[in-house]
Amino acid sequence: VQLQASGGGLVQAGGSLRLSCEASGRIAIIIPMGWYRQAPGNQRELVATFTSLGSTEYADTVKGRFTISRDTAKNLYLQMNSLKPEDTAVYYCKAVRIATGNDYWGRGTQVTVSS
Repeated sequence: VQLQASGGGLVQAGGSLRLSCEASGRIAIIIPMGWYRQAPGNQRELVATFTSLGSTEYADTVKGRFTISRDTAKNLYLQMNSLKPEDTAVYYCKAVRIATGNDYWGRGTQVTVSS
């Protein structure tokens, strides 16, 4: 299984970006789950995720601004609106192997928000 995140870039504060995470390979064995981010000097943190019941959860810092979605092709998306400089980070997507719960991670895509 390979996960390829894309859609990052440089945007001004208040702007929008849409991240995509394309799954390839043995996608039947995975469920696309969530987005995480890591800013320089910080630990990787949860941004948005699907729960095991299919509902969504968001970090408090992005609630009302970001929306996570996925499609039947096992691709994952993150619509990011009203971006702030503090959203600047490398964003990673994660999928979970259905049978074992093991994680698969994409390489990450850089999001930079200028003030």
